[in-house]
Amino acid sequence: MKVNPGGKTPRHISAAEAAALVKSGDWLDYGVITGQPDVFDAALAARRDELEGVKIRNCLSLRPRAVLEADPEGKHFLWFSWHFSGYDRKKHDAGISHYIPVNLGEIPDYYRRFNPPVDVAIIKARPMDENGWFNFGGANLWHRAVIECARTVIIETNPAIPHCEGEMNGVHASEVDFIVEGDGQPPTELPNSPIGDVDRAVGRRIANEIEDGACLQIGIGGMPNAVCALLLDSSVKDLGIHTEMLTDGIGELYRAGRITGVAKRLQPGKIVYSFALGTKELYRTIDRNPDFQCLPVENTNMPHVIMQNDKVVAINNTTQIDLQGQAASESDGHRHISGTGGQLQFVRGAYASKGGKSFVCLASTYERKGQRRSRIVLNLTPGNVVTTPRSDMMYVVTEYGIANLKGKSVADRAKALIGLAHPDFREDLERQAREHGLLPRHYY
Repeated sequence: MKVNPGGKTPRHISAAEAAALVKSGDWLDYGVITGQPDVFDAALAARRDELEGVKIRNCLSLRPRAVLEADPEGKHFLWFSWHFSGYDRKKHDAGISHYIPVNLGEIPDYYRRFNPPVDVAIIKARPMDENGWFNFGGANLWHRAVIECARTVIIETNPAIPHCEGEMNGVHASEVDFIVEGDGQPPTELPNSPIGDVDRAVGRRIANEIEDGACLQIGIGGMPNAVCALLLDSSVKDLGIHTEMLTDGIGELYRAGRITGVAKRLQPGKIVYSFALGTKELYRTIDRNPDFQCLPVENTNMPHVIMQNDKVVAINNTTQIDLQGQAASESDGHRHISGTGGQLQFVRGAYASKGGKSFVCLASTYERKGQRRSRIVLNLTPGNVVTTPRSDMMYVVTEYGIANLKGKSVADRAKALIGLAHPDFREDLERQAREHGLLPRHYY
């Protein structure tokens, strides 16, 4: 991290003065998740009619963005997202938000090698400490890479953000041009998804595969939450954490003493993550807690890093799997709904880990327009994006079972996946598989 104590002295300005620095055609970066600006956003929206073609990158909007609300037709502001939240998805449906396909751990490299320079970076952080540092809180990811290639750096301060320990989790005043005082709102909370019967059934199958000393990556949703809840009631001990997203479930395991990290090879004894998103209880747990280390995403998500820990267990959701084992986790046909995120990188990193296991889980069915449909299908929905290729798929889990697809032929995969489908759909899936040559006629 470059720091020049004799370099810049940042100047305090108002949000309106900061927004006045933006010119038509500029590239802006709004930071990531809880690091996105609010008072600057409102001030920039107020300049809508003065600007054209302002391009803004962001990731996972947790609150409505003023620039999009002020420009519903996207004539003045162009919105580019590395990963969709529900809000970003709605704006994509309206034609004013655009997804950038990416493996999340590669994004810092994109800024340094491929993206056009950032004209103005606006990142929310804690107020400057006595040593001149602005702490990013629980959202490290690629903020450092943005700052390195930004022509102008603005920090919007917010003392309500937890102070989070970690590598490169902050920026020094010598690298900052301007400081804007924020509104002091607490970081947005993400309520825990309710755990249903299907989630528990899937979670139980995965939890049974987790050994003492395993190093976990936990994704978002009811099924990963169920795994954490079941581990709380199990005898598994000395768990480690090396994950992209820090969740409430991990926080609960930590407070219960189940996480020690003693078996980890990288950062032993530390809970490693790149961003935290959950309830205020999680934010209280990580505040000034040296057991938690918030790292840049290239240090959490790259497969060659993940694999250095032994017994890595990666747990991720998907929405549809075809009979050859391809998982579509980010779109519904041509409608984009989330993003690749770190799923593929953790699938690969966990597999390469000594004793590692990768689980991709899903409910066997869903309902649409009052009709129940199978999530295990002969062919993916036309337009669906493959997030995890068949060649990378390891364990697939539904409420009806668990199957390891590594080393299985196409026919064996089809047979195994049909066995994970809801019983009402198995006969039809087997018929389709035979008609299309996935299951030869003579196949048992």
